[in-house]
Amino acid sequence: MLIPRPQRMIHRPGHFTLDSKTAIRAGRGTELAAELLREYIAGTVRFRPRITTGGAITLALDSRLVGMGDEGYSLTVSPQAIVLRAARNAGLLNGIQSLRQLVLTSGGRRIPCADISDRPRFAWRGAMIDVARHFMPASFLRRLVDLLALHKLNVLHLHLTDDQGWRMPVRRYPALTEVGAWRPESMIGPAGSTTFDGRPHGGAYTRRELQDLVQYASERGVTIVPEIEMPGHAMAALAAYPELGNFPDREVGVWTRWGVSDAIFGVQEATLDFCREVLSEVMEIFPSPWIHIGGDECPTVEWELSPVARQRIAAEGLAGPSELRGWFLGQISRFLVLHGRQPVCWDDGDHSGSLPAEATVMAWRDAEHGVAAAERGHQVVMTPWRSTYLDYPQGARGEPAGQPGGIVTLEDVYRQEIQPSTWEPELAAAVIGTQGQLWTEFAATTEAVEYLAFPRLCALAENAWSGHWPDFAERLVQHETRLKELGVHYRANPRYDRT
Repeated sequence: MLIPRPQRMIHRPGHFTLDSKTAIRAGRGTELAAELLREYIAGTVRFRPRITTGGAITLALDSRLVGMGDEGYSLTVSPQAIVLRAARNAGLLNGIQSLRQLVLTSGGRRIPCADISDRPRFAWRGAMIDVARHFMPASFLRRLVDLLALHKLNVLHLHLTDDQGWRMPVRRYPALTEVGAWRPESMIGPAGSTTFDGRPHGGAYTRRELQDLVQYASERGVTIVPEIEMPGHAMAALAAYPELGNFPDREVGVWTRWGVSDAIFGVQEATLDFCREVLSEVMEIFPSPWIHIGGDECPTVEWELSPVARQRIAAEGLAGPSELRGWFLGQISRFLVLHGRQPVCWDDGDHSGSLPAEATVMAWRDAEHGVAAAERGHQVVMTPWRSTYLDYPQGARGEPAGQPGGIVTLEDVYRQEIQPSTWEPELAAAVIGTQGQLWTEFAATTEAVEYLAFPRLCALAENAWSGHWPDFAERLVQHETRLKELGVHYRANPRYDRT
């Protein structure tokens, strides 16, 4: 009935009826959660329950449930009452989403009776949205947060900068959004295409919009993890401030192509200071314990030609330009750790240990790179492209244009081994979760993003939370009514094969 399926759910006869007399009893510390539940109920049944001392719906923080962890909860629905208990607020919010799904299923009035005891498999259950390739309005990001919360996904990873756009304001560097947020046109088709649309594209968030998004997400149990790409994927920043690059006198524009550009940050102190200044503002806006600093797809062509890079290699005793990436990321990682944050990097497919020891690693190429990162002592978020890159088509026929070279079906997403059975237990324990990637080269609109995301994010949520497959397809059919009720532009009636 629910997605993700609870760890334990017993159906009981009867139902609880919501009506205009229904009230919520909010225990100490549950007031904000109660307001969220009121909002969800009002959005479905068109009346807003009162919060009183004797309501039929009870929310309570109960220290006796500490064994269920920070995100576990207990939910009991009987004909007379609904009782939701958790040890922590995060657990209450997860229970509210289960109750919200039951309300949506019932049409808002008759909630089926059940006993639920539930907790997640993994701590990191997320989705990444690339707002650099195509800008998405803040209102859509709030909607996406709400849809993630519905599925008990607890991380929204914001890819804020890339070659094709810079979306976050930085007070000391206004040209990042005045110049770096806009490109004159966009490539049509995959990397290497010679066709462009001829239309300017861009946009940037205000500081207030990002702060409001963080608050909105926090109230729903979702952490916003910001990403500022470095040292590669930097053309938008270099268009605004050429002196940050390897050839300060060269002017470049915000990139209009897809793929990987050779233009990367230089390794001079002024560029490192720039990165630290930017990340200082990132930390002001985003309280997330994790700050993503990219780190992938960093060609060394410019470092091989740069006199400053050669001087840096000699001064630091590095073997050559290939070691500058790890050195650069190490400098920035130590800055973040000094300020109490955890750096996150994309694994770039090498086993050399070039990523900073402090970093949490996102293994995006395959599971073997994940185990290599675990062997080096990193925490790992599994993000292999063959099962989590949602910009690939969902089937072989009848799908919108997407990244070439692969198909990622609903079942591919579901059947990802988040902790591969071939790993040694101590290495598997390094895996803290998984997330889906919504790159937007082929998704220029919010409707396109939703179509790519759903129902594949439903499958990812199921896998990350409970890992049940046998009746997922049956529950998904019912879950589609909830998506439809919420106006989600999802892929209806998905097939579970590659036809």
